[in-house]
Amino acid sequence: MAETLITIRDAREADAEAIAEVHDAAWRHAYRGIIPGRELERMIARRGPTWWRSAIQRRSRLVVLDFDDAIGGYASYGRNRVPAMNFGGEIFELYIAPEFQGLGFGKRLFNAARRDLAEHGYSSFLVWALADNEPALSFYGHLGGTLVRRAFERFGSEQRERVAFAFQ
Repeated sequence: MAETLITIRDAREADAEAIAEVHDAAWRHAYRGIIPGRELERMIARRGPTWWRSAIQRRSRLVVLDFDDAIGGYASYGRNRVPAMNFGGEIFELYIAPEFQGLGFGKRLFNAARRDLAEHGYSSFLVWALADNEPALSFYGHLGGTLVRRAFERFGSEQRERVAFAFQ
């Protein structure tokens, strides 16, 4: 009988290449047709292995889904970047490689980030998602998020609505 070990752990410098690959695939999957093509490609290109290695070296809160020594997803989180909103923490990014989606791994990553935020004094937190990203809206809604803010983000010459979900 073969066993597959699935863990959620802090990212290591050696994970930078794999995290960049997950980022690339997950962003293309999630945002193709939502974020204008040229802007999407620029955003992906900025987040190569060097960027991720630097984030890990700076001790950014970054956890990975380690699927038998392959990285299947990641979450980054920390203090809320919008102090005017009365929530202590924020999950900045949570992405699962397309081949690992729909299997409950996103929820596991979300819960790991939520626990770590709470352990660092952030019992309430936000997650932002683009309003046209229906899978993300459904995901955060099913996890109990409450829509608390709408805003716009510019991608080149175009704007897209984004929404904030609050968790307490």
